[in-house]
Amino acid sequence: MTHHFRYVAHHAYARGMTAIVFIALLAVMNARSAHQTPALAASAWTRVEPGYWVCASNEGSGDLTLIDGRTQHVVATIPLGKRPRGVHASPDGKLLFVALSGSPVTGPPGSAAASRPAPPADRSADGIGVVDLAQKRLVRVLPGGIDPEEFAVSHDGGRLFVANEDAATASMVDVPSGAVAHVAKVDAEPEGVAFSPDGRNVLVTCETNGTIVELDGRSAAVRARFVVAGRPRSIAFTADGRHAYIPSETTAQVHLVDATTHKLERSVTLPAGSRPMKVLLDPEARALFVSNGRGGTVSQLDASTGALERTIHVGTRPWGLGMSPDGRWLYVANGPSNDVSVVDTQAGREVSRIAAGTGPWGIAVVPR
Repeated sequence: MTHHFRYVAHHAYARGMTAIVFIALLAVMNARSAHQTPALAASAWTRVEPGYWVCASNEGSGDLTLIDGRTQHVVATIPLGKRPRGVHASPDGKLLFVALSGSPVTGPPGSAAASRPAPPADRSADGIGVVDLAQKRLVRVLPGGIDPEEFAVSHDGGRLFVANEDAATASMVDVPSGAVAHVAKVDAEPEGVAFSPDGRNVLVTCETNGTIVELDGRSAAVRARFVVAGRPRSIAFTADGRHAYIPSETTAQVHLVDATTHKLERSVTLPAGSRPMKVLLDPEARALFVSNGRGGTVSQLDASTGALERTIHVGTRPWGLGMSPDGRWLYVANGPSNDVSVVDTQAGREVSRIAAGTGPWGIAVVPR
């Protein structure tokens, strides 16, 4: 709607124009809108539709790239601290939590970088940064245990379960008090963390031995342990909470596990060269997306059958994934290429890239 028509509509109504005439005026405006060019129509749509933030944590540059999902433009770069990785929003969408770590960056196991002596860790840099999205700034840092990497937020926003990679533990953080309430011993190299849909359980993936540890969602007590193959990295629960998808980096597989019995029900092998990292279900739970790390692709699987539907080429070493609330756009953090891929999920292809900071790691999409 143009400014001219807004003006006419407002003043006609204010002067007591009858409902019939006012409705006729609206009809004229609608007819005119129907003949706008697609670009104009899209511009008007973005002004009135609720939007969303795309938040990319940049491990190398120590900051957050904030992208307006309506325009796909960067609107802010927010300084955070050392090695921001895991990133998730509070349930009300007002705050963004980001894992920060003073552990030095090392290469993947077996690489030349991993074999070199690492500099000392800066434990004073460890914590969970809290970003106020309205103010677009870091407002607080919570304790998060040693070397926070990934974490999950409880459904009420009151608790964080944090994977402490260097310590082989998981810390339960009480958000209101800003204190670590409990530390659970898990297994070597914990990374992925996810609450079950009912909030009762938390699963933690531990890379070295392929261990998955189940914790109580309120007390953090260890409930169970089970094993999958090959460096499990993340977790995606089905909406009913009955199953969980878990990727194994070194076997290039995605496992479907019964979340109650912990039995493996199915393993899907991904295309050659895949190094699966992050798994994400679309809003309708029809498609499962998997970022393939050094494989440079994202795999799209049928969530019900596990069949590979598409292989989507994106940037270098895709890691974190996020999706627009309507499921149309998939956002992919590409570490070495310092950008975020935008994937059209209907067309099944990358349509653009958005420059981010150095080493994008995680993605959180937050409705506004």
